[in-house]
Amino acid sequence: MSYEEYVGKEYPSFSAAIEKGRIRQFANAIGETNPVYTDEKAASDAGYASLPAPPTFSFSIAMDAGQSFNILEDMEIPMTKAVHGAQGFTYKSPICAGDEITGVQKITNVFEKKGGALLFIEAVIDMVNQNGDSVCELQTTVIVRNG
Repeated sequence: MSYEEYVGKEYPSFSAAIEKGRIRQFANAIGETNPVYTDEKAASDAGYASLPAPPTFSFSIAMDAGQSFNILEDMEIPMTKAVHGAQGFTYKSPICAGDEITGVQKITNVFEKKGGALLFIEAVIDMVNQNGDSVCELQTTVIVRNG
């Protein structure tokens, strides 16, 4: 199978229970000082059902679920040849403590540059909550050194 044949491939879904402690830990790790991410009253006063997840938290959900390396493993590409090239987020609804998030990763594009010296793999991960509401779409680009 050539790498281009992977375009459109979906990987098995994954799920994660979102916990208050994990949100607080993440907020602390990124230096977030807004109390809405750590204090339940502040979150409630801001209109959230519980502590909301800070921006980029959804990437940690995907990483915790092993989504960062499954494409490389599937394509039999050594991790030592790959770098994380880009990451994008499209937020649709808040992710809050108590949510059960389910995601599905899909390869959207594979192409070469520099005469085949570099392989680019683009993928998206769509995430929904326990109600089926779309909460986030992650866009990822991995760059692989060929040869």
